Amino acid sequence: MKKILVTGGAGFLGSHLCERLLNDGNEVICLDNYFTGSKRNIMHLMGNPYFEVIRHDVTAPFFIEVDQIYNLACPASPIHYQYNPVKTVKTSVMGAINMLGLAKRIHARILQTSTSEVYGDPNVHPQPEEYWGHVNPIGVRSCYDEGKRCAETLFFDYHRQNNVDIKVVRIFNTYGPHMHPNDGRVVSNFIIQALKGEDITIYGSGEQTRSFCYCSDLIEGLIRMMNTADGITGPINLGNPNEFTINQLAELVIELTGSKSRIVHVAAASDDPQQRQPVITKAKEILNWEPTVQLREGLQKTIEYFIRLNG
Repeated sequence: MKKILVTGGAGFLGSHLCERLLNDGNEVICLDNYFTGSKRNIMHLMGNPYFEVIRHDVTAPFFIEVDQIYNLACPASPIHYQYNPVKTVKTSVMGAINMLGLAKRIHARILQTSTSEVYGDPNVHPQPEEYWGHVNPIGVRSCYDEGKRCAETLFFDYHRQNNVDIKVVRIFNTYGPHMHPNDGRVVSNFIIQALKGEDITIYGSGEQTRSFCYCSDLIEGLIRMMNTADGITGPINLGNPNEFTINQLAELVIELTGSKSRIVHVAAASDDPQQRQPVITKAKEILNWEPTVQLREGLQKTIEYFIRLNG
């Protein structure tokens, strides 16, 4: 049994990670300030004697003895991270500093959940880990993109300077149960609109592409990366390499929900990446990992979750 800290543990992915780690026989401490996380996501875990929840903001130092740290704390949808952009940068940067400082003091292994947004609006397609990205440093999305890029810098500097045992993964679009219904992400947006019979709004032409990874596949990748041999730092892309246009996603959601919703196009969002597709060669070779849940199956499970959520 390992003692494991999960920051952002009440969030969409954090709650799934906590559940999986508990099921694997570990003691889990969930840290969250509930800015975007929800107690509803972890309520079913509360009766487990090996699960502990602490309300805390990672921008403030935190002290505990653990074996591993998964650093997931950060709002990850444009609506949430643009609501308070300064806070978003602080969460990424100061949160990384505080968690890295903790890992250094207690000699714990620490994993950073970075993002495909470090690639910005890419000039290279699909995106390998070696690509340095094409990011606007002063745009409306920069608080998230550059915050996550700086966090990666901090992780590798702590590794080089202080020999901290780090792991870094770059997460591509992930979806599934426990997504916040109002987080503004494309999958949850489309499902909610379809279930209500409202117009499905697509920003721009809808020909921009995304690669959608189901949450259980992503969690498997995180755990495999955390438990790789010493010296394997990453970064490693985690995502589903199957690429879809936003128009295709909207049509599939309408089909699966049986909705009468119409598709309506509105003005494109600022700095919205036009292409997003991971190269997962490293994940296959180093982690023996690749997604097993494809979009139709994952969407069906996610739709069922939102139907239950809305009663």
